This record gives sequence, C-alpha cells and structure tokens, in this order.
Amino acid sequence: MSANYILESAPLQGRSGHQAGRALLERMYREHFGQDLPAIGINPGGKPYFLDSPLHFSITHTKNYVFCALSSCSIGIDAEELDRPVKPSLARNILSPRELAQYEEAADPHRALLTFWVLKEAAAKETGEGIRGFPNHTDFLLTDPRVREIRGCLVAVVQGDNHAV
Repeated sequence: MSANYILESAPLQGRSGHQAGRALLERMYREHFGQDLPAIGINPGGKPYFLDSPLHFSITHTKNYVFCALSSCSIGIDAEELDRPVKPSLARNILSPRELAQYEEAADPHRALLTFWVLKEAAAKETGEGIRGFPNHTDFLLTDPRVREIRGCLVAVVQGDNHAV
C-alpha cells in the first residue's frame, strides 16, 4: 500500500452502486495483496468491515462512478458529482458557524457546499456513526487537502480520528 491509503474509481457501467463497489473492492484487494477478498461483516452501526483482515475499506458511488479506499486504519470516503444540484438553503442546516462563514465568502458557493458535504459524509462513514452527528458539529476548511476532484466529482477521504482541521 502506498502512503496512507489506496484510492481507485470506476464507472458504474449499468451496475448498481453496490455491485460496482463490491467488484472494485474485490479487484483492488486482489491486485494489491494477491489474495481473494476476505469475508465482510457489518458492525452494529452499519459500517462494513473485513472479518479476517486488519485492513479497512470504504466505498461510495455517484450516479456515474464508484470510488473505493483501502487503508491500514479506519477510513471513510464520499463523492459527489460537481453538477449535482444542491439547494443553497441547505448550508444553514448542515454547516458549523465557521464553515458557514467560509461558504458565504466562497467564489463558488455550489462547490463550497459540496466540499463541506463530502467531508462530513466521509467523516461520518469513517466513524461508522452515520451523518447524524456531523452536519453542523465539524470545523472543516474549504482548502482541506483531503478533498480532490476526480472524474468530475469531489472526493473526500478521511482517516482515523482526524475529522476536523
């Protein structure tokens, strides 16, 4: 595995997000570790994990792509296509005061809102607790290096307990 995690993507190609995600995860595991994919369990919070491997994974999909991350530590990933419509009114419901201030000053408010959203979702997936604790209880920055553009999507990867700046 390289630095902190392995990240790959693939088009859905008519498959469901679940089917495409599972296929991508299987391929990645085989290519990087030379083994078949270990059995997968689901923790009480709904987060999938490998039953017999110290590795962690997270999968997300958009309407056109699937993204998967593999890591030696807990990990969460989320992606949104840049052309996804979002209501600006959502900002006041999901952003912390510091995030809202950045959003209101952003040159591209649409991209800013999607940036915060993928960070919040990735952090929620990393913990396995779901989005309920993350909408406005984070303190992310628009310049967060954990967000990048891939295939016309904003993709965030969050590892360990590093949920905020």
